[in-house]
Amino acid sequence: MKLVVQRSLDAKVEVNKKVVGKINKGFVVLCGITHKDTEKQADILARKLCNLRVFEDENGKMNLSLKDLGGELLIISQFTLYADSMSSGNRPSFTDAARPEIAEPLYEYFLKKCEEEGIHVEKGIFGADMKVSFTNDGPVTIILEKEN
Repeated sequence: MKLVVQRSLDAKVEVNKKVVGKINKGFVVLCGITHKDTEKQADILARKLCNLRVFEDENGKMNLSLKDLGGELLIISQFTLYADSMSSGNRPSFTDAARPEIAEPLYEYFLKKCEEEGIHVEKGIFGADMKVSFTNDGPVTIILEKEN
């Protein structure tokens, strides 16, 4: 599993010009799943994500987590995180990305685990053409990856 985590002041995701997910301060998370990923990896990443201390405290140090701030998550499924664009040609291969029948249940499981950490979670629509917009705060971008 691979997460691209971006600290944001606000964010929304639209499908067919309709807002399907919206948050205030928190993280926009692009979530990629490969065919080898497990619920155990999702458990570890959910805990890490919700406790990641990259928000500034009163001294200007990145020392606070989503939990400390009451922050929110907007989590978007993103199979292209597992693109292989280096092997041959200029067209990426997506064979490392999990098929929808494997990825979608694990994505939903990951969302549930983040909610169980006490964080408000919004999401896009799995497999849809989504338009994501947000105000990147910092910018702060962290990649979290837990391989099998």
